[in-house]
Amino acid sequence: MSTTTLDQLNGCDADTFTQLLRGIYEHSPWVAQRGAAVRPFVSLASLKMALQRIVSESSEAEQLALICAHPELAGKAAIAGELTTESAGEQARAGLTHCTPEEFAALQKLNDDYREKFGFPFIVAVKGPRGTGLTRQQIIAALRRRLKNQRIDEVRESLRQIHRIAELRLNDLVGAEPRVGEQILDWAETLAQWSNAEDNLTCAYMTDAHRNVAAQLASWMVDAGMETEIDVLGNVVGRYRSANPDAKTLLTGSHYDTVRNGGKYDGREGILLPIAVVKSLHERGERLPFHLEIIGFAEEEGLRFRTNFLGSSALIGAFDMALLERTDGEGISMREALQAAGHDAAAPGVVAALARDPKQLLGFVEVHIEQGPVLLERDLPLGIVTSIAGSHRYIVELTGTASHAGTTPMTMRRDAAAAAAEIILCVERRCSVEPGLVGTVGQLEVPNGSVNVIPGSCRLSLDIRAPADAPRDAAVADVLQEIDSICARRGIEHRIERVALAAAAPCAPWLMEQLAAAVKRQGIPAFELPSGAGHDAMMLARATDVAMLFTRCGNGGISHNPLETMTADDAELSAQVFLDFLRGFKKPA
Repeated sequence: MSTTTLDQLNGCDADTFTQLLRGIYEHSPWVAQRGAAVRPFVSLASLKMALQRIVSESSEAEQLALICAHPELAGKAAIAGELTTESAGEQARAGLTHCTPEEFAALQKLNDDYREKFGFPFIVAVKGPRGTGLTRQQIIAALRRRLKNQRIDEVRESLRQIHRIAELRLNDLVGAEPRVGEQILDWAETLAQWSNAEDNLTCAYMTDAHRNVAAQLASWMVDAGMETEIDVLGNVVGRYRSANPDAKTLLTGSHYDTVRNGGKYDGREGILLPIAVVKSLHERGERLPFHLEIIGFAEEEGLRFRTNFLGSSALIGAFDMALLERTDGEGISMREALQAAGHDAAAPGVVAALARDPKQLLGFVEVHIEQGPVLLERDLPLGIVTSIAGSHRYIVELTGTASHAGTTPMTMRRDAAAAAAEIILCVERRCSVEPGLVGTVGQLEVPNGSVNVIPGSCRLSLDIRAPADAPRDAAVADVLQEIDSICARRGIEHRIERVALAAAAPCAPWLMEQLAAAVKRQGIPAFELPSGAGHDAMMLARATDVAMLFTRCGNGGISHNPLETMTADDAELSAQVFLDFLRGFKKPA
């Protein structure tokens, strides 16, 4: 099958360009017509982004017409054989031409409900994140989920799905296959088979699932041409050595443990992507002028032993040996868990020996799924992180008076839950006043509560974060002062315990600049944004300069959730940028 090249698209006349791209955006040649005027494109990614920008800058009427140009899935047009060639092939490959009667009935009902609520057809890129196709069950589940959206959000999501459809059609047109991106997603699927739970992905430190993941990562590192080891704390380390034995080392990597019921890419992308890049270097016999060390950090989430950054803290010489005696929910100590895995972390000096010499380090660069919607909302596949937010975390215990719900007048109550509600609103109000500042009450409980008893006690968590320490600390001070005031006014006793404190970790400008240059060489903007989530890079920042490359997160930016997703094309682009960054890397004098 003949393909069209990017050079041909750049060099042909406008009418030919429009004709070649006639099926990319469904029944909407105006997108290609306007695209012809913004040539040349330096890469396929820049072509995709240019067409997306044309749609985003078009009128509301044009956008709705584009949405309405798409057929319903297994709808009347499909039954009548009236689909475009592209849509017919996509629906057939998703199995929508072979629905069971039950599936067909469900789709018809959901399609009708969707169109009645939003006024346009349900659109999903049926080829999915990897391009191999969603199942009918996944399509139906997505339709049900998105029926809960507000109309404005569903318009945006429909356009994002249209852009994904167009991206896949463009790949077919030019014969592009995101093989490295597909490899990364395939590896993530392989790792997801090992879980502590049967019905979701949960991978806690030093469990059987965790050890299986470590062994698999080590195997892939060996296959990629790296010297590999699993250290005494479970970090999986792969070294791709330079031809110069005296060269310094650039670090990369992320964590491979997960939260409970988590996603497949959080942390793990940052290990799998550089392994795939090194594999391609090794296959070409290409060496870098520095040593590259990929580290799969054994623990970052704190799921089992309620402490974070075990793996990365050891690399900077900050591991707290007292943690070895901390126990999990079953009374097993960390030391015992490590011993069961064949690691004697209590032996003299073995953990201290894991610390890297900062003088031999060039820096640490982490690739990570964004875990948020910022890039998605801007139709950007990649982002350059400016700073990793630091956080204050507290547990707040409120004590009032439990009394009868029917006999105690409203003016005479000491209601701990009402005080908690006021505190939550205070946090929301104070943390909404400046960009990057966020506050969350993620845990809230009324111990021994009863429907007919005024709450006498309440317990809540408090998490306040910002990309810089000063605005975060100011917000914390204001919120704590307001808690004092609320409790005094309501006659509530309170106790506040700080359970975690992490300083913000600004990224090194010189590393950001080199990442940004690699992004721009792909013909796409180098968009900067802070990270609100914590990362191993926060620990490494104590020993060396750090930077971070974000990959777009799909499904509305959901993360720490089974719906967490990314596309093979975005993973491929991240890998291309990372490889370009490595080839052009220079440490300032």
